[in-house]
Amino acid sequence: MRRRSIRGAVAIMALTTAALIGTAGSALACHSDDTRPHPTPGQATPCAKGTDLKQSDVEFKIVKNRLNISEVHEGVTVTRIVVVGGDDGFNDYTPGAKGLDKSAPWNDLRAPFSRNGHQADINHWYLCGKKTEKPSETKTPPTTKQTETTKPSAPASSETTVAPTSTTGAAVLPAGNESGTGGGLANTGFDNMWLVWIAALLILGGGGLLALLKFRRKASE
Repeated sequence: MRRRSIRGAVAIMALTTAALIGTAGSALACHSDDTRPHPTPGQATPCAKGTDLKQSDVEFKIVKNRLNISEVHEGVTVTRIVVVGGDDGFNDYTPGAKGLDKSAPWNDLRAPFSRNGHQADINHWYLCGKKTEKPSETKTPPTTKQTETTKPSAPASSETTVAPTSTTGAAVLPAGNESGTGGGLANTGFDNMWLVWIAALLILGGGGLLALLKFRRKASE
């Protein structure tokens, strides 16, 4: 019985020692000089369902195995940053925890050390969080008002009183009566009314002379 007990105890100690050695090896295989992340051995765990973000949701640069996130786009909230690299493991960063600022910028994010003790290259990295989509602006169509049909009002008659143009020119006389004689003779440039009076006097004188001669003949007989 004693031998069996001793053998059992030895077996348990051996298994425990192997487990401790394995754990220590895993721990040594995934460590970092950065105190802000949680170095985790094994494959990187994905984001919770519906919380994965895109690298294009932030502004970033990778310089000498260091990830620098300078800005987070509007509507984006980052809750987890995973940097994978090295032999077997990843650094799990949580904004607002273990000395990491809650909001960007986040600089000098890195992968764990390799087993040889050198800083590992960044194989890949990803973000977890939430994103609020900016509501699209819906353009409200302009309200069309019913236009009342109104009869066009008669245009106001603007009576413009035109003053008659006063012309001081000579009145237009009928043709052949430019001198005011009323005759049909052409205007020769002088008044011929005196000829009419002379003719009338000659006719009257001639008539009187004929009457006088006729009277004397009758008297002489």
